[in-house]
Amino acid sequence: MRYSLLLNNPEPAEAGITEEDMAPFREAFDAYAKSLDAAGILVAAEILKPADMTTTVTLRTGTLSIQDGPFADTKEKLAGAFVIDVPDLDEALAWASKCPGAQYGVIEIRPSAISFREGQWRELR
Repeated sequence: MRYSLLLNNPEPAEAGITEEDMAPFREAFDAYAKSLDAAGILVAAEILKPADMTTTVTLRTGTLSIQDGPFADTKEKLAGAFVIDVPDLDEALAWASKCPGAQYGVIEIRPSAISFREGQWRELR
């Protein structure tokens, strides 16, 4: 089963976290990603730029609306995602508990439903 471990946390600048403060976390995330890869379960990992670099697009009103900034104004923002392929939710929970981001934010674990690979959509189970 494929799961996305969605990292939600305060933006470092908004929380007063310096680049120096981030150095040990970068090392911890590097080790975490390498452990997922070594276990053969890592599908992808992405750490996102700050939310203030976000652009949102919608056609909800029937016309194209493009806006700078994130859609939701919240204290915690989507910071990145690890996509893993593990047998079940218990295994996903075990890996999420090892994620360095859990020390200062929230890890949302969401199962994947459909994936586009090799030119076609595939339902995931």
